[in-house]
Amino acid sequence: MPDSVRISPTEPVYALRRIPIRECGEPLVNYLELCPLLIHDQPVFDYHRETLLRKGVAERLCQAAEHLPKGIRLAILEGWRGLHIQRRMYRRSWEWWQQRHPEWSETTLKRVVNRLTAPPNHPRVPPPHLTGGALDVGLVREDGTPLDLVSPYERLDPRSFVSDAPLLDDEARANRELLRKTLEAVGITNYPSEYWHFSYGDQGWAYRGQHPAAIYGPIEPPNWRPDPRDDIEAPVRRIDR
Repeated sequence: MPDSVRISPTEPVYALRRIPIRECGEPLVNYLELCPLLIHDQPVFDYHRETLLRKGVAERLCQAAEHLPKGIRLAILEGWRGLHIQRRMYRRSWEWWQQRHPEWSETTLKRVVNRLTAPPNHPRVPPPHLTGGALDVGLVREDGTPLDLVSPYERLDPRSFVSDAPLLDDEARANRELLRKTLEAVGITNYPSEYWHFSYGDQGWAYRGQHPAAIYGPIEPPNWRPDPRDDIEAPVRRIDR
């Protein structure tokens, strides 16, 4: 990617589709088995989550986890995600925004939804989680208590989603910076429209780092089959706490 390319924090699909994928063949591994320092974060949506990432990503997470301040751990919400779940998440996001903004045109709605939830069936831009190179991650204490990454916003306030959200208080901003710097030090980079979403090796990583190609394309675990209870058409359901 030439140096003159303007990098957009929304990483639009039309820009990502220009980035070739040169699949390196790296396998998926169970990141909790490979790195005991990692914590499996509490689920947000009601479906079975796999604990899988590409081997190179999991190894980098291990390195990052070793360099966090004492008493702070990386909590992985999700890594690899099946296409059936991605379709359901996209439908939920579409309906959520459509209900709140019935005045939006379909073009506006699509632009907003695509910024926050990857389209599941684009022929040249696979959803990042489907590549095994993307993960949703936060910071927690040893007992699993999450560090504050959003105050003074509510957790689900869309204004808090962008990594450099205005009005963040000092603690939340410092925690986001700690998370970003810790992962960037091992080559895992942040998607600026979602403070919790990071990746290595996928098209988003290639785009924001101006790499000539992605090294991870879509992948499935060998002999994997989705849980039939999750392989349905209904939007994913948020877990109430």
